[in-house]
Amino acid sequence: MYRRILLAFDGSQSGHEALHQGAELARLYGAQVMLVAVVAPDAGIVLAESVAPSGLPAVQFEDTERVLKEGAAELRRDGVSVQTSLCQGNPALEIGRVAREWVADLIVVGHREQSTLARWWRGSTGASLLAHSPCSLLVAVIDQAPRRDSAPTSKPT
Repeated sequence: MYRRILLAFDGSQSGHEALHQGAELARLYGAQVMLVAVVAPDAGIVLAESVAPSGLPAVQFEDTERVLKEGAAELRRDGVSVQTSLCQGNPALEIGRVAREWVADLIVVGHREQSTLARWWRGSTGASLLAHSPCSLLVAVIDQAPRRDSAPTSKPT
């Protein structure tokens, strides 16, 4: 079913959840994995900081590259073969572009709660991907609620 899985990773808690769910699917289906990190630099930061050869602010480039390497190492420890891609620009557009070029069967992204203002200002990568994704999309959600099928911890009196 899934031969090529693109995992979008930013090092956050929700990004790690996407990494784990994507790795589990990759092992289940014997799929190849492309781990993608996207930096969307702020115009003000670009003007204020030194810029790396890639066009990214040096600090953002180094931090994102480190996160990408850590994610790839985690996948390899889990027995998953992985390629990496570091991109610059709008996350939804870049993830969609890489998925098209790499011919992905599935994109896995994390879900992060945002305030209304933050969602309005920055947008939702997951929601935007619906418009730009060339394949199926899995939005990994961290399960923090108790399972409904679990037994109650105490008996009613």
